[in-house]
Amino acid sequence: MPTFKVVVSDPMSGKAIQLEVKDPAAQRFIGLKIGDYVDASILPDLKAPQGARLLITGGSGIEGAPMLPGVPGQVKKYAILSGGPGYKPRKEGERKKKLVRGNTISDQIVQINTVLVYPEGYRGPPAIAVGVKEAARLTGQQQAEGQQS
Repeated sequence: MPTFKVVVSDPMSGKAIQLEVKDPAAQRFIGLKIGDYVDASILPDLKAPQGARLLITGGSGIEGAPMLPGVPGQVKKYAILSGGPGYKPRKEGERKKKLVRGNTISDQIVQINTVLVYPEGYRGPPAIAVGVKEAARLTGQQQAEGQQS
């Protein structure tokens, strides 16, 4: 019976929220890979517009090891990293052996990182609520785009 923490990033508002997903919605994530899409309606707490999707961008396992897109399967193994998810080298050219997870979601994954992908032509408010100042900034940007067109 898997339970996931799904972090949803909203590119329109620049905010992210963390939602907890339990059975049966959590079963829909098992077997998906980094880069796959999932319908946003499986997260009822997320006020996403009709037709919105979630793009899986990564995650981490129980032990904290990050998921790497280049490691196939649901495996947990050591890889020599020179940068990217899971390791930041202190000097140029430095490499280190680190524990990483594969690119497929299993029941051993705790956190799933996603990005909300809006339907094409969507002009409504962002799915993740923003403050008053941020809303004014966003509407100002949308008005400026409309004037340039």
